[in-house]
Amino acid sequence: MSAEAANPGAHSRRRGRPRIDLRRLGRAALLGPTTRDRLSDAIGHVADAHRAHHPDADLAILHRAYVLAESSHRGQFRKSGEAYITHPLAVTLILAELGAETTTLTASLLHDTVEDTDVTLHQVKSEFGAEVAYLVDGVTKLEKVDYGAAAEPETFRKMLVATGNDVRVMSIKLADRLHNMRTLGVMRPEKQERIAKVTRDFLIPLAERLGVQALKTELEDLVFAILHPEEYERTRLLIAENPTAGVALDAMAQNFRAVLREAGIAAEVVIRPRHFVSVHRVSLKRGELRGTDFGRLLVLVGEDADCYAVLGELHTCFTPVISEFKDFIAAPKFNLYQSLHTAVAGTDGSVAEVLIRTHQMHRVAEAGVIALGNPYTSTESPDAPDRTPGGLDQDDEERRDPTRPGWLSRLLEWQESTPDSDAFWSSLRADLAQDREITVFRADGQMLGLPVGASCVDAAYAQYGERAHACIGAHVNGRLATLSTVLRDGDTVHLLFAHDTHTAPAPSPTGVIQGGPGAPDAASGPSPQWLDHARTPAARIAIASWLKAHPEGAAPQAAPPRRSVPVTPDTTPSTAVNAVVDLPDTTVRLAGCCTPVPPDAVTGFAVRGGVVTVHREQCAAVTRMKSLERRPIPVRWGEAAACRVTLVAESFGRPHLLADLTEAIAIEGAAIVSATVEPPSQQRVRHTYTLQLPDAAGLPALMRAMRAVPGVYDVARRQRPAPTG
Repeated sequence: MSAEAANPGAHSRRRGRPRIDLRRLGRAALLGPTTRDRLSDAIGHVADAHRAHHPDADLAILHRAYVLAESSHRGQFRKSGEAYITHPLAVTLILAELGAETTTLTASLLHDTVEDTDVTLHQVKSEFGAEVAYLVDGVTKLEKVDYGAAAEPETFRKMLVATGNDVRVMSIKLADRLHNMRTLGVMRPEKQERIAKVTRDFLIPLAERLGVQALKTELEDLVFAILHPEEYERTRLLIAENPTAGVALDAMAQNFRAVLREAGIAAEVVIRPRHFVSVHRVSLKRGELRGTDFGRLLVLVGEDADCYAVLGELHTCFTPVISEFKDFIAAPKFNLYQSLHTAVAGTDGSVAEVLIRTHQMHRVAEAGVIALGNPYTSTESPDAPDRTPGGLDQDDEERRDPTRPGWLSRLLEWQESTPDSDAFWSSLRADLAQDREITVFRADGQMLGLPVGASCVDAAYAQYGERAHACIGAHVNGRLATLSTVLRDGDTVHLLFAHDTHTAPAPSPTGVIQGGPGAPDAASGPSPQWLDHARTPAARIAIASWLKAHPEGAAPQAAPPRRSVPVTPDTTPSTAVNAVVDLPDTTVRLAGCCTPVPPDAVTGFAVRGGVVTVHREQCAAVTRMKSLERRPIPVRWGEAAACRVTLVAESFGRPHLLADLTEAIAIEGAAIVSATVEPPSQQRVRHTYTLQLPDAAGLPALMRAMRAVPGVYDVARRQRPAPTG
């Protein structure tokens, strides 16, 4: 592999801002600190980068942090042979170039001292304050001797919790991983691959969610080179074989500048070369690449209004590709990103993608939360910054302080319910794989942030927590929908509950319903099929926990549980839900395929384990059993008793239909065990209810009451095909 292939970040660095030579920093570091009134050359480069973003920054604390880091790491070396101090210096320089504030840089210089030297967290706190100590502790790994194989996932869990209080923890971790990835070539191939996979599955998605594109793109290239070396090499050659690719973009950039200058719009137009992974993706999408495909044009202006002025001029003077237009200024991405995206066609048919943003938007697009400085101004706790300044409620707080994003709050909520390290690791990977969010609106107008592909199941658990177990359906944009319905950005969702569909349960401030309608009872709960529609770990963990705790519980979309009552006295007939078989020592079970209830004509058949299964006489299973010459067993109904039955209601779709049906069921004294509503087809809707009746004799009246509901044209018992084995 060529030197450039071994270091994919070199391509973007060659065409962008040059980086400081870290070997030179290492040599300077080995000389040790200089006098108190002058910074050494090593930390001096960090100070220069820091002052470029923060001209008035006090560098004294950086000097003190460097002195402690250099002295404590003295004598330690990296596998590359470089002095260990070059690593914290490089990490700090990365953050300084992105505009991190002084506290972050101080903690970055010290981030490995507690883990790898004799420096204690108490010492860091006493010399540099609680904030710096909190950040250092947040990125300090847990010991393998204490946690074994769980050390890595538990370290990530610890970092996530710390990040929930202060996002700067993850900023330091991302920069730390970037420098380690840059120097990964000295590791064994199998270790390179393991670290690259963890970076791909966890760190890159976190960089995306925190908006730190500058770190994300270089991490992507480094991972690409390790995990997909053949595709990487092909992409490298593709770039190398098109040395004049920038000429076409440069010509368009010149035209842009002339148009905007004539329009009186002060703007800077620059060419943004694509990084390796981006070129690879474009080549897969478009096949043969043209010169303009190797980069994008970036237009930087002073004010938001200027962005739209630039858009208007470009669309007037060039041929726009309307399908490529996106407005992330009016509707920013969940990771703080703001820009106008468009594309215009040149006279030769080539298409150039264009990004339009203000200088401040560009800074945030590159550095994400790192560009926001220190948002934590109060420290009620001596151990961590205050997370609720000004008494803001959760929704207002997230809107005003984007360093406390909703996705992070949700991660912190479900991770508390996942004590098992392996389950946490896999759930975190699944959640981070959802790289975009949608916003849906609750019935009360409040917003819910969910991953793309989320369903009504996810919305139910996001809004109501474990009380969502009793949810039976939803209204999406005013129309009846099943819980499996996939939501789109901007949808309004009103969840419906089994016991009272007129009013949904009222959530507490923590999102958990405090009693009231919709509270699940012992017989109601989610179906295993819900797991097929759940995209959020919170929903999946809650559903899985309920199913594990209620293995015999009734569930929507599943056959009603079969109740079997063994009778021990030899002289007593065997019974179940009042079905009587004159065979002692026999377990009687009602068939799930036809769910017989009094006064159905029934018959039974012996199966394995001394069990007699009772079927309705018209059940297809009875015909099949008789064709196999299986001997039927007489069954009779005993005295009146409660029963469970599944009914299917066919109806025309209309508003409030589900509410009216459930009300009719409740008036007849039946309890809804579970219910499902299939997606409407040609304005027709199918409802399936599993119901508990206090007396089977009331079934005909119940079915008549359901048929009397306007829009319902048929109600019948569910008849499922009998098993063929």
